[in-house]
Amino acid sequence: MSEIKVVRPFGTSSYGRADAQRPAAGQPADQRPRHASWDDVAARGSARAATPWHRSYARRVRITDTVLMLIAISTAYGLRFGMDDAASLAVSQLSYFWVCVLVFVLWGLDLELCRTREGRLFGVGALEYKRVLQSTLRVFGAVAIVLVVFHIEIVRGFFAVALPLGLVLLPAGRWLCRRWLLRRRTEGKYLSDVVVLGNPADVEYVIDQLRSNLSAGYHVAGAALTTLDAEMEFRPPWYQVPVLSTMADISRVVAVTGADTVVVAGQLPGGPQSIQELGWRLEDMATELVLASSLTNVAGPRVHLRPVEGLPLMHVELPQYSGHKHAVKRAMDVMLASFALVVLAPVFLALALIVRLDSPGPVFFRQERVGRNGESFKMLKFRSMVVDAEERLAALRASNEGAGLLFKMAHDPRITRCGRWMRRFSLDELPQFVNVLLGDMSLVGPRPPLRSEVAGYERPAHRRLLIKPGITGLWQISGRSDLPWDEAVRLDLYYVENWSLAGDFIILWRTVKAVYEPTGAY
Repeated sequence: MSEIKVVRPFGTSSYGRADAQRPAAGQPADQRPRHASWDDVAARGSARAATPWHRSYARRVRITDTVLMLIAISTAYGLRFGMDDAASLAVSQLSYFWVCVLVFVLWGLDLELCRTREGRLFGVGALEYKRVLQSTLRVFGAVAIVLVVFHIEIVRGFFAVALPLGLVLLPAGRWLCRRWLLRRRTEGKYLSDVVVLGNPADVEYVIDQLRSNLSAGYHVAGAALTTLDAEMEFRPPWYQVPVLSTMADISRVVAVTGADTVVVAGQLPGGPQSIQELGWRLEDMATELVLASSLTNVAGPRVHLRPVEGLPLMHVELPQYSGHKHAVKRAMDVMLASFALVVLAPVFLALALIVRLDSPGPVFFRQERVGRNGESFKMLKFRSMVVDAEERLAALRASNEGAGLLFKMAHDPRITRCGRWMRRFSLDELPQFVNVLLGDMSLVGPRPPLRSEVAGYERPAHRRLLIKPGITGLWQISGRSDLPWDEAVRLDLYYVENWSLAGDFIILWRTVKAVYEPTGAY
């Protein structure tokens, strides 16, 4: 095998200028880029490989599942016999005990055998929750069928308590485990080492995304470039990642870094044949191959593989902008918005009084926004700025800190005292539930733009107007005002073309965290 070398860490300029050695914005000054050697890389890889986090975390999840299953079954058992009279206990208690044992054993086996504790599910995505729910329904359904077929008498109340408890407790337990895992990952623990392979532009993008989404659970141990650009400048996303030359020696790169995954960024020289051969080589090393395709950024969940012998076809379904799913989405909007308005009525009254006493002017602020298919509507908010805020905007244009077409200032002088904390926790947006009831907005959707923003849209951005704007969306749970304009547009376009009801519920759930721990809200 040919000798390969560490070319340089990302963040080291080929020009050798002093300013190229400065740490990226937000990086500690003592973590400066440095040249790496194979010994350095191998030492780091060995240290991380010494802790098989998948197994220890799976053990934690298994214990949590077991405890919660026992709680659900024992609660149902206790409620069943707590309501019985003493005369009937002797007849039915023993049979119920064995039913409980049967449910517990089958439930545990199903969770294990149906891969609800696979390492690739941990920490990200909804598939883990989906499998847990399917396992619970499958086990209780199978037990109920067996009892009916063999004419075994059992009170429906047992299942009426145990099944709902299981459907709530197990996903809740997985969520708590995820929160624990994410905290560990922010500390640099419980991460899988990966090598990113591709051309510099694609590799840079993948590294940036992996570092911005720690929940994915990847630590970039190295990068192998198909082409090395001698004029490559220092760029923050490449910070302190050793660049390992040539794709031909990817096997040694994996062995030295201790990586258990290779991420292919974009296209490789040689096309599909080179990817196939790479897969064979990694298979011999028990290393996973992940393809970071730009197609999934556009099509996402609409991409489906339909194998034809010798020709696997990748189908991209047409996006749906109307139909029964949108009718269900509208029904969900009306139901949840009505519930929110009733429950939050005291909060509305309190905020209205605070706004009225804080500064002169109306309680509500009405602003023209652009909705579905370019139709205008008046969006409601609690007033968080002085009355003449619009007139004072022109004088503040030079101080704009917003991305792209957005105007944002972290310390906007037009914001009132109560407006600062209302905007920070998104309380000023609560009246938009009225817009949802009126049909102008949805609970989840793209950010409602101003008419001036729409006038400056380039061609792809207009697709944001194909569905109703939302009170919350991917833009809000991903950083809001801190997002670059291109990233905000990308997130909105992704949602427009790939939305689903399950995805909406996940976004609503994550919005609670975004409000509790606000980022980019000002």
